[in-house]
Amino acid sequence: MTDEVLTAFRHDVHKFTGESHKDAHEEFAGELVNQSVPEGADGDAAALSRPQQNQEQTVPTHDDHYRLSLLTGETPYDPGEFSRATIESEVADLVGIEDAQTAHERWLASSVAAAFNESVYHPYTSLKYHTLLVAALLDNYRAGYEFADLRLIVDPADEVVPFRTVFDGEQFALRIDAKAAERPSARLGSHPWRSWVLTWNRLTSHPLDTDHDKYGMTLDANLRRIQSWSTALQYIEDFAEWRPDRSSKMKKSHNQQE
Repeated sequence: MTDEVLTAFRHDVHKFTGESHKDAHEEFAGELVNQSVPEGADGDAAALSRPQQNQEQTVPTHDDHYRLSLLTGETPYDPGEFSRATIESEVADLVGIEDAQTAHERWLASSVAAAFNESVYHPYTSLKYHTLLVAALLDNYRAGYEFADLRLIVDPADEVVPFRTVFDGEQFALRIDAKAAERPSARLGSHPWRSWVLTWNRLTSHPLDTDHDKYGMTLDANLRRIQSWSTALQYIEDFAEWRPDRSSKMKKSHNQQE
């Protein structure tokens, strides 16, 4: 069963290497990669983030797998930080993990996966969060749930549910699951499509302070304009890294440690 989850984490390695799905190698770093994910989880996750019929380039000046940031309009790919050798090494580390739960945790924290998009036609999408969505859907489907049973659930930060947590930040975590208990949540809908904004708007309680925190208010307002799931999840991560007050707090903490 965990082998299927590892397949989910390894199914899009060809996007790191720049290969087409049709011509992708079957092995990378000694592991089987680029295999089909069971239960239709890959197709459903893709439908959450991008049109399935539109295969035209949406940003004429950008035609590769390096992601464009919705926050800055630029790619987070930095040749100094992400040389080809560095990318191959980090991807090999992700692919080589044999324990599915550890692989999940590594994907949640991965910066190299966040530097790539899930489609060259839709460069603002995120390979990192597409992959995490695939794993979450697969794990739910294997447990007998259908897409219509699933909810977006808000958990406390650092509370990671194996395979089902799709975002883990400093303020909160987000999970795809069928059972919310007493946590804020919202149904995903009857079928997978680009429904992020509707789902975010339906949450029974929101995790951002929109009354006293101007950055929380700004982030919330922008999240109410995004349709693509992987784009939205990546935007939350990018925004957290960008916000000036967070950066200054991190710098102060670092200086105190020194």
